Amino acid sequence: MNPQWTLRRRVTALCLLVAAVLTFLAAGATTTAIANQDQLDNLLESVGPMRAASDNLRTALVAQQTGVRGFVLAGSETDLSNYQAAIAAEQAQQAVILANPSATPAIKDQLARASALARAWRAQVAEPAIAAARRSGPAAGQAFFTDAANRRFDEITRAVQVMQDSIQEVRDDSVNSIKGTSSTLLFVLIVAAILVIASGVGLLLAIQSMVIAPVTTLASQVRSVAGGSYQRAIAIAGPPELQRLADDVDSMRLRIVSDLAKVVEARHQIEEANLLLEQRAAELVRSNRDLEQFAYVASHDLQEPLRKVASFCQLLQRRYAGQLDERADQYIAFAVNGAQRMQRLINDLLAFSRIGRMTPGFTRVDLTQLVAEAAGQNDAGRTQEGAEISWSDLPVVLGEEALLSTLFTNLIGNSLKFRHPDRPSRIRITARRVEEGWEISCVDNGIGIDPEFVDKVFVIFQRLHPRDAYPGTGIGLAVAKKIVEYHGGQIWIDTDYHDGAAIRFTLPMATDPVAEPPTAPVDVEQPAAPVDVVRATEPAERAKQSVS
Repeated sequence: MNPQWTLRRRVTALCLLVAAVLTFLAAGATTTAIANQDQLDNLLESVGPMRAASDNLRTALVAQQTGVRGFVLAGSETDLSNYQAAIAAEQAQQAVILANPSATPAIKDQLARASALARAWRAQVAEPAIAAARRSGPAAGQAFFTDAANRRFDEITRAVQVMQDSIQEVRDDSVNSIKGTSSTLLFVLIVAAILVIASGVGLLLAIQSMVIAPVTTLASQVRSVAGGSYQRAIAIAGPPELQRLADDVDSMRLRIVSDLAKVVEARHQIEEANLLLEQRAAELVRSNRDLEQFAYVASHDLQEPLRKVASFCQLLQRRYAGQLDERADQYIAFAVNGAQRMQRLINDLLAFSRIGRMTPGFTRVDLTQLVAEAAGQNDAGRTQEGAEISWSDLPVVLGEEALLSTLFTNLIGNSLKFRHPDRPSRIRITARRVEEGWEISCVDNGIGIDPEFVDKVFVIFQRLHPRDAYPGTGIGLAVAKKIVEYHGGQIWIDTDYHDGAAIRFTLPMATDPVAEPPTAPVDVEQPAAPVDVVRATEPAERAKQSVS
């Protein structure tokens, strides 16, 4: 077989060769089977009926002799009728034999001789005996049945026996032909079976040589490369397809070697980057210590002189108010207000920095109870006549109760602070199940938030209105954002809501395993005042619980 032939061509050539031989054997087997079937049909449909007809012919001749003897002896018309019926049966069986396709000329000649002898016996013995018995009585009829007459009848039966022997020879020839074709068919089938087995073994050996052995060699080389021998070249001897596969695998090995060199280089770069990252982390730790020190100084050392400044400014305002000129009173008021604002900013900044540090961890928090407490403690709600805060079907979530209380206090406080001047505040807090856990919505009917400012409201100390329009330092929503993100959620302004403000955020479900907080714990200090924002609103629904 040409070594340049492809695997498909080789297998196709082998299969075509086997198919050609099997087709030849199948044709021979079919021809033999057809001949065998023809011979069997000839035996059953021709030779068999002809043999039966010869037996019936012999029986009819014997019945003629019996009928004549019976009529001569007893004068019974019944015996005479049987004689005449036997003559008709003889003629019918002769016609069957003559019409049979298996009747040879010798058989026909023998049949003709037997028929001639039978006619002569009837003309010279049977018919005269019947006539004599009718004319002169039984004794006259019996005189015709002499030994010579019996010998003539025996000659008829011998002629019939010779014909039957010829028919038997035809039958034996058919049987022998059937046996011969059957043996030939069996031989062809045995040869075909042997050829099929040999072809199967040949195909297995060919596949072993052309496919399995090269593939096994290739797999061994690939395993060697996979074990670390990247410099070992991959090459096999076999069909062109497998050689191309080996070339492709070797090309892949070369790419892996090239990529591995790049990975080693990248690993060195990563190690250098990790070293630099460790240095930066150490610097960040030092920076955090400095920030903690600053927080301590801001909460203790800076507030002490600030309180003195505020106290003496207030003392000047009370003692010398009206004794100096109007501009001096204004300056003193500016100083008092600035000192107080500075204290609030410092307190709010400290509260914001403590979120995420020094807290006890997550627990199961019932938002229904928590929102009720936050609504009841909100001073802004108590000062507004007709204000309503409602909620229903709030879930149990995982979180820190103090932080979540601050979250809802800030949200409710902002909604009450930024109310619409022409209508009482209506605040609705709801929840719905989402893939991340629970989505909580705080919707009000206040002045709303312009879409262009939705990103600014969560920035610390970011104000959208003058300080004299709304109180506060502008830190409330920044605190809310930090608390929500600390719980692994997200918070956003729903810009599709236009009847007030709709703030939505996500919290984890309480069915989740109780986990540690995602960052360092937090020491909560609620800001002194909620954030100042421009907001968006939804008509308030009448709820299960309300605060007016």
